[in-house]
Amino acid sequence: MGILVRAIMVPRTFAEKVLSRASGKDARTGDIVTARIDLAMSHENSLLVLTAFREMGAGRIWDPEKVVLLFDHRVPANTVKAAGGHKTVRDFVRSSGIPNFYDFREGVCHQVLPEKGHVLPGMLVVGTDSHTTTYGALGAFSTGIGATEMASVWATGDLWLRVPETLRLVLRGPLPEGTSAKDVSLRIIGDLGSDGADYQCVEYTGPVVDGLSLSGRMVLSNMSVEMGAKAGICFPDRKTLDYVSHRSRAKLAPVTSDQGAELRETVEMDMSSLGPQVAKPHAVDNVVAVEEVAGTPIDQAFIGSCTNGRLEDLEEAERLLRGRQASPKVRLIVAPASRDVYIEASEKGILASLARSGAVILNPGCGPCLGAHEGLLAPGERCISTTNRNFKGRMGSPEAEVYLASPATVAASAIKGEVADPREVRA
Repeated sequence: MGILVRAIMVPRTFAEKVLSRASGKDARTGDIVTARIDLAMSHENSLLVLTAFREMGAGRIWDPEKVVLLFDHRVPANTVKAAGGHKTVRDFVRSSGIPNFYDFREGVCHQVLPEKGHVLPGMLVVGTDSHTTTYGALGAFSTGIGATEMASVWATGDLWLRVPETLRLVLRGPLPEGTSAKDVSLRIIGDLGSDGADYQCVEYTGPVVDGLSLSGRMVLSNMSVEMGAKAGICFPDRKTLDYVSHRSRAKLAPVTSDQGAELRETVEMDMSSLGPQVAKPHAVDNVVAVEEVAGTPIDQAFIGSCTNGRLEDLEEAERLLRGRQASPKVRLIVAPASRDVYIEASEKGILASLARSGAVILNPGCGPCLGAHEGLLAPGERCISTTNRNFKGRMGSPEAEVYLASPATVAASAIKGEVADPREVRA
């Protein structure tokens, strides 16, 4: 009994706690466990999952209540093939009795699932999208998996996972006025590198994180995968619980790391003098201060995506653009992250104001970010975007260039027709 008590009292990380609960064993860093999944999400790649699901001979989904499907990447359907895939998945949803299906009108998965109350603190969530790490902003261990892995989850509800090491980031501030969560995230990735958190659970802590809204924390968690993280966590606080409790009646069980838990590393970063940041082509960790690239001509500016398509992002962009016009040399494209965001931004006059400034307002979805449709770049063109990736060919031609930045920086650049410092436009 004494041995058991001592084992229980050993301090644990967030990842160890969640995966211990999900596996029913005392899971420690480095262990491989068979974990019970709390929530499984797929978008259009549900067709790939469905194909693998049928090939393995599975007869039914283990628990339809714990599966969420939606369309967001190619909506409305951009090709006949995509339309056929949508139809196949719709038919499967009807025949399988999956209650949580959001068709093409709802928006980006990583905005819709939190909005609709599907994600709760302490959950183990998997999704067939690498940016499933976004839900860590609500205190969930959430991570992306492949289509074949998801097919197995559909069939059994289980998944093998290795308990990741933990990297704790302590972000000190305060943030200067006009510096956003996107700037913080880009600076972290620029400093740590695209492989700086490979298969680690990144814990975002410190005064900067405490001061961020849930939307801002979603940016940090979303971008975690761009430095290789398995998960990116912001520990639940009153903001988190208020957000979740307004969307779900489920009993909440927040999880945090214990004091003294064994970490791979703790990194302290001072953000008190941080200004706007930009990731240059063709890597997310190719990050510089905006001053270093200011004046670079652009052809397109995009505000949206699962990273920066939320209401506060549109509000920030609209504040800079209000009463101004986007440069006639620039195609300014705006895509709210969800239908709820679209409606609220419309009711507040934000979309009308952006349209008066020359923006084209798209339906909620992933099209421009993915490079599937809605704003593809031609060879030799350059875009500044609030999205999360700037690899060659990401938004169109592999001979185009994508710069990543905050909504404020993108808005300022749209006005000037070149990469611009939003602090100068504000002035």
